[in-house]
Amino acid sequence: MINKQLILLLSSVFLGMALLTGCAGTEELRAPSDRDLAYLQSLDEETLRSLDTDDDGLSDWAEMNEHNTNPLKADSDDDGLTDAEEINEYDTDPNNADTDGDGLEDGEEVNSYETNPLEADSDGDGLTDGEEVNEYNTDPLNADSDNDGINDGDEVNKYSTDPNNADSDGNGFTDGQEIEMGTNPNDSNDPPYIKKDDLRTINFDFDKSNIDETAARILNENIKKLMNSPKFRIRIDAYTDHVGGDQYNLRLSKRRAESVKQFYIENGVSGNRIESRGLGKAPQPCMDQTEEKGCRKNRRAESHPLNPYQYEPNN
Repeated sequence: MINKQLILLLSSVFLGMALLTGCAGTEELRAPSDRDLAYLQSLDEETLRSLDTDDDGLSDWAEMNEHNTNPLKADSDDDGLTDAEEINEYDTDPNNADTDGDGLEDGEEVNSYETNPLEADSDGDGLTDGEEVNEYNTDPLNADSDNDGINDGDEVNKYSTDPNNADSDGNGFTDGQEIEMGTNPNDSNDPPYIKKDDLRTINFDFDKSNIDETAARILNENIKKLMNSPKFRIRIDAYTDHVGGDQYNLRLSKRRAESVKQFYIENGVSGNRIESRGLGKAPQPCMDQTEEKGCRKNRRAESHPLNPYQYEPNN
């Protein structure tokens, strides 16, 4: 009888303990919105490993014990990337909004500019990504934004040229061409340049090679341009009309070319800058048939500037 009563008593005790244990083990977890850090710290490791309160892709345990991020906030540093993206995908610092310190947040680099959030100067041009985007409006993924042959960093820091304008001074030469030629890319008058049509042509009377008053005025205008562009040489091409024999006209054209050359020399242009050619009859048909014998426009001497530079301007 005693044993039976003891068995019943012990059974009651064990049942009570089981009920108490069951109640403690099945306590409901708080909803994510009701959790705070103190609550999470009260939970055991196994439970924390199963939770991702901020739904950022990292368990609460990993955030609290491995990465020191905020388990209640998907983007601990507010940079536009979740903590898990920073750790698992981009290898950026989830606690530093600008991992590479370039002036752009990691999220901006990844989502807006496609720059490298781990490299302050993505295109290696000497300007940080932040400087390119926020200050100079250049392309942080193109070392030479204006394709002028000079990288953006050199334009800003070395030459003071415009990294968004291939021809900073608007003289027709790109900044890269000017640097290569040794001229000033910020001075529109450097290099002093004579374009093909800048030097005017003179004409002669029939069977004459002298420089008349009209021709002298024209040649003096040419001389001013030549004196302002001392690196330029000049080639004189002289012609005749189609009246007369070929040999006579060849000699006449040479006299005309020599007359122009001497006029240039007598008025200050060095002879070593000049070459002259008498080319005989003009190759084209009569250009201005009048009552006058022959064609005046064919009786001419052309002055051609010889570019001393390896480039020609684009305008």
